[in-house]
Amino acid sequence: MNYRVSILFILALEQGMSIEQLMWVEKYRPKRLDDVVNQKEIVEGIKRIIASPAGMPNMLFAGPAGVGKTTVALCIAREVLGEYWRDYTLELNASDERGINMVREKVKMFTRYTSIGSIPFKIVILDEADEMTPEAQTALRRIMEDSASTSRFILICNYISQIIGPIQSRCVIFRFKSLARDDVVNHLANICKLEGVRYEDKALEMIYEFTSGDLRHAINILQAAASHGTVNDASVRSALGISYKARVGEVIRLALEGNFNDARLKMLELTKVHGLSERDFIKFASEEIMKGAIKDAGANTKGAELLRILAEYDYRLVVGAHPDIQLAALLAELARIGKASSGGRAGK
Repeated sequence: MNYRVSILFILALEQGMSIEQLMWVEKYRPKRLDDVVNQKEIVEGIKRIIASPAGMPNMLFAGPAGVGKTTVALCIAREVLGEYWRDYTLELNASDERGINMVREKVKMFTRYTSIGSIPFKIVILDEADEMTPEAQTALRRIMEDSASTSRFILICNYISQIIGPIQSRCVIFRFKSLARDDVVNHLANICKLEGVRYEDKALEMIYEFTSGDLRHAINILQAAASHGTVNDASVRSALGISYKARVGEVIRLALEGNFNDARLKMLELTKVHGLSERDFIKFASEEIMKGAIKDAGANTKGAELLRILAEYDYRLVVGAHPDIQLAALLAELARIGKASSGGRAGK
């Protein structure tokens, strides 16, 4: 979000407007399963399941970011629980609290009460469940068993391999896919029409290319670009210039050019000032490399080697290594490789 958008948000909040009214990603989040963008096979399968709510199983949604996993979970809660869905739905983000205390204190407390009248069950939506520690997942599995008569769980993750087998076996698994170009571009165009914003088709396609099917990210970029008055090539480039992905790409390029100090300072700005998580930093770095956005920054460094290094440090973060030290070590290794590839002529 750029400076102009931030000021508009502050002024609107002072006037009593809600976040849902301000943020297009929330304002245009589908409320019904029929309104979900694409994911037609998954939506149809879920509609058949919840046609008889009493038989609804626990569910596990896996897939890339911004493709509708959380939206579908919230639509299920609305359609199954009706007007009481807010009272009987617990929505948590496991990346905020990864440990066993979150499971015991919040999830167990929510599922223990049984006086829910005509409501078939409570629903627990656990986003980014793959960020939970194995111990926390084991405790969650026990709660899923103990509360089977009163609660249903919808777990959401990017990487299903990070979910322990006993939880996977207790859920119906739905694998979400990235959204196609036409789906994203048409949805962005519809938002522009509803907001009365002028746009160019080429600019919407540019947003798609940058976000690779991540509709949430695409809508945020669209709103930032629209703050300039028109969504065109210039306004989109301006919005992309301040996005996290672009900033992470800049950090990686600086490291591969051998400029470790500047790369580390920009990395710390992203993680400490802007709140970008360490694993999101690595994820965005991987996406930038896969798209070819970082082109031979350190001469002839190969993308495959860079991805191997990113995978190693991603694993270190998963097993609990200190994030600041690991990201600094990652940048140091990239700087070393960049200098070696350029024959020692990279900047210091």
